[in-house]
Amino acid sequence: MNTSSKVYVAVIASFSEDGKLDPKQLRWEDGREYSIEKVLDVRPAAALKAGGQGDRYTVQIKGNQSYLFFERSANISGTNLGRWFVERK
Repeated sequence: MNTSSKVYVAVIASFSEDGKLDPKQLRWEDGREYSIEKVLDVRPAAALKAGGQGDRYTVQIKGNQSYLFFERSANISGTNLGRWFVERK
């Protein structure tokens, strides 16, 4: 039985001059904020536990490795590029 779910989170991110999207901080649904110390890897991948497809960022937060997903918007015009989510266990 799959008990994981997507949790959409607010993320502060920056774009480099070459267009790379780099997450810096995330805010959990209860308001707690976490600095992303390092991005270890970025690759297209499915969220196997919660479902969905996007770019999977392997990030380091408080010394621990975690996954942060960027789900691209189907509408490529406008300012809504997509949403960030994590998998809740």
